[in-house]
Parts: sequence; C-alpha cells; structure tokens
Amino acid sequence: MRTCTMCKKEYDETAPLSDYAQAGEWLAGEVWRDAGELCPLCLENRARLVMMYHHEFNT
Repeated sequence: MRTCTMCKKEYDETAPLSDYAQAGEWLAGEVWRDAGELCPLCLENRARLVMMYHHEFNT
C-alpha cells in the first residue's frame, strides 16, 4: 500500500488502472514529474481536468 501525495489516502499500486487513470499516469510522468505518487482517483481527476482546461495536451 502507498499513500497518495495529493489526497493522502492509501491505495494499492498494483490495482489495474482505468483509461483515465492511465492518462493521468502519463501526465504524472511527462508533465508534472510525480509519477508513482498519486492514487488512481487523483490520476483520473487530473486527466479529466487536463482534457477540460489544458487543450494543448488534447492534440
């Protein structure tokens, strides 16, 4: 179990990720450089927010 650095909840880092969480994982590694530190829910939320507000990543 790991603790998410954003929401501080524990999560299982071996659990399968949704499509949104996978997109958030890519963003964590390539944009924000915090890969491996966020839970699946925070990854999903990040991906959804980027799709809505950061159109430069939607190409």
